[in-house]
Amino acid sequence: MEEKRDFSGIVNAEEAEIEQIKERKMREMEERIKAKGEEQKEGIIDYPLVLTDETFMDAVRKSSLIVVDCWAPWCGPCKTIAPVIEELAKQYAGKVVFGKLNVDENPKVATDFAIMAIPTMFIFKNGEPVDVIQGALPKPYLEAKLKEWL
Repeated sequence: MEEKRDFSGIVNAEEAEIEQIKERKMREMEERIKAKGEEQKEGIIDYPLVLTDETFMDAVRKSSLIVVDCWAPWCGPCKTIAPVIEELAKQYAGKVVFGKLNVDENPKVATDFAIMAIPTMFIFKNGEPVDVIQGALPKPYLEAKLKEWL
């Protein structure tokens, strides 16, 4: 006859530990979100904003200098340039705002600006388009373009 074992104590201890980990992670995440909110209040955004057809014009109007990266998830060169955009957003935080617009999900902006190739980056200064960059170009080139408009 097979002996029946009681694992409920072990399972309950593991579940309790998992709950503690979840609670700790939630507190950490809330602290990070709160810190990001404080940075935004101060006008410092050190990451690319996700833009949509609905939020695009508002972001362009509110930012004295914004670079909008028009991309799509299937685009290889877009994936190549994404980490560079993130680095530049950190490096130029407080001076330049960066945004990312998925052209597959936001056809209005893509149509309004006649985007025919991606990645395409638009630079807007005081709400006006001042430059266009097409292709996954190296970071030094992008930095030089930014410095023209700072």
